[in-house]
Amino acid sequence: MRPSTAAQLAAEVGLPTPSGGWENAFRIKGPGNLTEFLTHVAASYPLLGSAQNLYRVAYEAVEDAASDGQSYIELRFGPGTHVRSDLSVRQVMEAVCAGVGAAKSATGIHAGVIACMLRHQSQELLEETAQAAIQLSNSGIVGLDIAGDEILFPSLARYAPLYMLARDAGLGLTAHAAEAGPASAAREAVELLGVTRIGHGSHIADDPEMLNWIRDQRITIEVCATSNVLTGAAQSVATHPIHAFMKAKVAVVLGDDDPENTGVRLSQEAQLLITEGGLSASDVEWCARNSIEAAFCSDEVRRDLTLELERK
Repeated sequence: MRPSTAAQLAAEVGLPTPSGGWENAFRIKGPGNLTEFLTHVAASYPLLGSAQNLYRVAYEAVEDAASDGQSYIELRFGPGTHVRSDLSVRQVMEAVCAGVGAAKSATGIHAGVIACMLRHQSQELLEETAQAAIQLSNSGIVGLDIAGDEILFPSLARYAPLYMLARDAGLGLTAHAAEAGPASAAREAVELLGVTRIGHGSHIADDPEMLNWIRDQRITIEVCATSNVLTGAAQSVATHPIHAFMKAKVAVVLGDDDPENTGVRLSQEAQLLITEGGLSASDVEWCARNSIEAAFCSDEVRRDLTLELERK
């Protein structure tokens, strides 16, 4: 959420301005832990309790990605977080999909939405999220994810039936795993949930055998380097696990994991991996090619993105 949008929406509903303003409330100042990171993310939640506001924020997120020079974006969010007595899971997702769809038409970039279940949520809410994602698979939802506190809720077994339903409906499957948990959590996500992508997966780099297994299974790792430094999952961009992933020839794609919180958009993330991480421009291009192959999109969109990359 743009700080300027937060200020306007807060004024409309009578919420006080946080100390230091909305940008200060959103922005993470330096390395800490995942709990501190999520506190800044959650600062926007009180403003997302209506379909109108969800539509606007989704629209602006795609608009900002286009302004950053991106050709494709998958917005990932936890719809259950924004449910109210007069706003169901499905209505939350419909509002976000509508905002993304309108922004796609206005900007010309490709975009989709990943519905994210959260580990601490009730089984009922998880099922509602998965079912709504399946029902909206032709209206903008392109994938299903699980995220949340991996330490307190390490087991993935209860999500497996929902992932199988999503797979059968044609949705892409990804999971936050091995970010706070051990490398073995990534294998569990692949074998139990059938995912083709792993979010963060930092601790996979701790286990050479697991690195090779992930590569051999053709699993893609979604890397958000700045975010990982801010949550303590990596010490620095220079020592980030992306180097171990690339050395093992594991497919890697880049994300910016909420640029309003990290202060770094995708173009800057790529540049930091070159200037501070030691990657080459060809390494970053390789990540872009991986992202086209791993994207939860149609073959037609994949061809368009490939042609666009070839022209650059």
